[in-house]
Amino acid sequence: MNLPQHVRLVEVGPRDGLQNEKQPISVADKVRLTDDLSAAGLSYIEVGSFVSPKWVPQMAGSAEVFAGIQYKPGVVYGALTPNLKGFEAAVEAGVKEVAVFAAASEAFSQRNINCSIAESLERFIPVMEAAKSHGITVRGYVSCVLGCPYEGEVAPEQVAAVARELLAMGCYEVSLGDTIGTGTAGKTRTLFEVVGRDIPRDKLAGHFHDTYGQALANIYASLLEGIAVFDSSVAGLGGCPYAKGATGNVATEDVLYLLNGLGIATGIDMDKLIAAGQRICEVLGKPNGSRVARARQA
Repeated sequence: MNLPQHVRLVEVGPRDGLQNEKQPISVADKVRLTDDLSAAGLSYIEVGSFVSPKWVPQMAGSAEVFAGIQYKPGVVYGALTPNLKGFEAAVEAGVKEVAVFAAASEAFSQRNINCSIAESLERFIPVMEAAKSHGITVRGYVSCVLGCPYEGEVAPEQVAAVARELLAMGCYEVSLGDTIGTGTAGKTRTLFEVVGRDIPRDKLAGHFHDTYGQALANIYASLLEGIAVFDSSVAGLGGCPYAKGATGNVATEDVLYLLNGLGIATGIDMDKLIAAGQRICEVLGKPNGSRVARARQA
């Protein structure tokens, strides 16, 4: 199969990347990160999430971040909204696109959000209905698509079933997430082959964690399967809470380097992207998780 000519990167650093940081991060720093990312050419930025601050204290200021950013034409500024209350808060903050998430593993769904997969999908019905009436687009996430910390292997057919449900409810795209980063290239190809039997590949995206150092190999395997949308996080922000000391999200800079090498267009400026990642790492006082950024700055 020919590789896609253009790939859209969904930047999840400001939300997925920062949400587990223990130290407080100011609204101004989050706004700066989002503005730096849009200036670098990212066309989709997940800015924050509207969840209870009791569960995710770091996302408490999401409405203020949305109020402070410089909106660039053509850029989607998304937010995670797990329930109707969160959705309503997002609408109030002027958000035009939201995301909902389900798991492909029953054990993970129970441990993570205290309900079954079927129950979690049912909870999204009022969100989807409200989104439709507000003219807001919804993106879906499925976690644990290539393995679960509690169940181990996850059948691709189970992933396909959850993804089908999300699309039937009204999600325009479903991102399949290797939450614990145990996936390998062969299993990734099989996953997209199975899910792709029911779902057009232009409605699928990949979200790979680099816990086992396999994220770029899995992205390449996905490209071979015709997938052209990937989630990534600047400077590799965001650890994996299920594997102690392990890295989480794949670094946007490293994915961009891979795509540039394959001659695939993204519209992203590498130098500006590296500068954005370096700036937030300095704010956090932690080393840059991108290998490309570290090599370029050595």
